[in-house]
Amino acid sequence: MTISDDDIPGDAPRVAKAQRTIAAPAGVIFELIADPANQPRWDGNDNLARAADGQRVRAVGDVFVMTNTSGRVRENHVVEFAEGELIAWKPAEPGGAPLGQLWRWELQPVADGGTLVTHTYDWTGLTDPGRFERARSTTPDRLAASLERLAALAERGSAG
Repeated sequence: MTISDDDIPGDAPRVAKAQRTIAAPAGVIFELIADPANQPRWDGNDNLARAADGQRVRAVGDVFVMTNTSGRVRENHVVEFAEGELIAWKPAEPGGAPLGQLWRWELQPVADGGTLVTHTYDWTGLTDPGRFERARSTTPDRLAASLERLAALAERGSAG
């Protein structure tokens, strides 16, 4: 597993990234990510409480709704999408514009039938200083925890 921070000159790290190979096909992993109802099962930030069924992401422009563990609702605007390969979204308060963070998942099949998964949290666009502390707490280690939980679910789901 690879874990890294990308620094912005003159500022604290604003991009956290983790990567690992998961012993499951990209389609199995992608389904766990693209269906928001699954996300609380693998969230390494322990921030996601629930999402309603029936919100499976299918295209850029889709919006899915999550409730976090503090009871706040977020509308997540999908800004990048390629089925089975890439998905990224920007959270917003209900009815508002995205807040400036980007969550990205990239999946690349590897020769042994597994998938190299890269998880990135980028808050370079976040401008509200009141949100900086929470953003800083989303570290590469927390992203790696999500990858570990995702791997456990995907590897179990693709066995047999």
